Amino acid sequence: MTDSNTVVTPSVEPQKTNLLGFNRAQMEAFFASIGEKPFRAGQVMKWIHQQGVDDFNAMTNLAKSLREKLLRVAEVRAPEVTYKHFSADGTRKWVIKVAENAMVEMVLIPDGERKTLCVSSQVGCALDCSFCSTGKQGFMRDLTAAEIIAQVWIANRSYLQEGEFSGRNASGELTRTRAITNVVMMGMGEPLLNLDAVIPAMQIMLDDFAYGLSKRRVTLSTSGVVPMLDKLTQTMDVSLAVSLHAPNDELRNELVPINKKYPLSELMAACRRWLVHHQGSEVGRRKVTMEYVMLAGVNDQPEHARQLAQLLKDVPSKINLIPFNPFPHAPYASTPRDKVVLFQNQLIRAGFTCTIRTTRGDDIDAACGQLVGKVKDRTRRAERWQAKTLNKNEIYRAEG
Repeated sequence: MTDSNTVVTPSVEPQKTNLLGFNRAQMEAFFASIGEKPFRAGQVMKWIHQQGVDDFNAMTNLAKSLREKLLRVAEVRAPEVTYKHFSADGTRKWVIKVAENAMVEMVLIPDGERKTLCVSSQVGCALDCSFCSTGKQGFMRDLTAAEIIAQVWIANRSYLQEGEFSGRNASGELTRTRAITNVVMMGMGEPLLNLDAVIPAMQIMLDDFAYGLSKRRVTLSTSGVVPMLDKLTQTMDVSLAVSLHAPNDELRNELVPINKKYPLSELMAACRRWLVHHQGSEVGRRKVTMEYVMLAGVNDQPEHARQLAQLLKDVPSKINLIPFNPFPHAPYASTPRDKVVLFQNQLIRAGFTCTIRTTRGDDIDAACGQLVGKVKDRTRRAERWQAKTLNKNEIYRAEG
């Protein structure tokens, strides 16, 4: 009989360790902590990332006793996919739920054999660039390494589930043509403001036991958080892209507000430090990609091209011109194609490699600048911004 004063506490299941976001060193440390050999880390990473397996019982080259142990203490858990849509042009978009009222988006862009996945690093974005819809929803939180690499895992698995296999290897494991060939940290959020999670996720992308991507095929895009860019430079080598969008401080302060804290002179110096640190035997070959969204009448004039060439004269660069993709209440219009080409030709004549990004996935709101997950906006930024924009439009109509 139970004493009436006795409080019965229900048993609580011990929390399992999610292995999805562990890089090689973290995985080896985990297996050591449960009394297993470090080589098990590589075996399990291959199952998780190369085969898309999240059930330990399906990892058939592990001893049954180890599989049973893993079932007790560990899991492979990705966020829930709440929405997916495949565009007519082959672009694929997923929305994943990482918390209540917190969803992020990822986009895969195919181009022949090349399949580039655009990965998010935060729920929302704190930087509030004026031309980007993601920044208008405010910021909720950083993603974990597991939530970042889960985006690669989900996209890769979508191809595995379609049966893109080329056979089995000597161990009986399924082999396939490579699904994801490139990853760009260009989705929702500023990756350098979440570097502690972004670095292990990128290490998994590069690991031969996981996705085996070349460091040239993993790109981190930043708006210019200079101290964290220097930290990245010293920590690991991946390709670098800078969301530039303006050739002078006055205009960039308006378009990319973080420029007020880290102006162009500091940002260009950090880019040069990155180049010096990583060139090695590739002197003259490494370049920073400068991303430049084309806004009609704002940053697309011949004098802007001249200023851009001057700004980048001692920073080995390739310039990627990006058509602006409209979103509700946006105060900008996209530069006409013929003017974009004139701008491109002016930069080519100045000696730069300059490309124009092909807009993909705009029919499913997956194009550049259109990523907007469902976020509980504690900053109320979107509400204030829309009111401000609507008020401007009313003034224009009244004056017109």
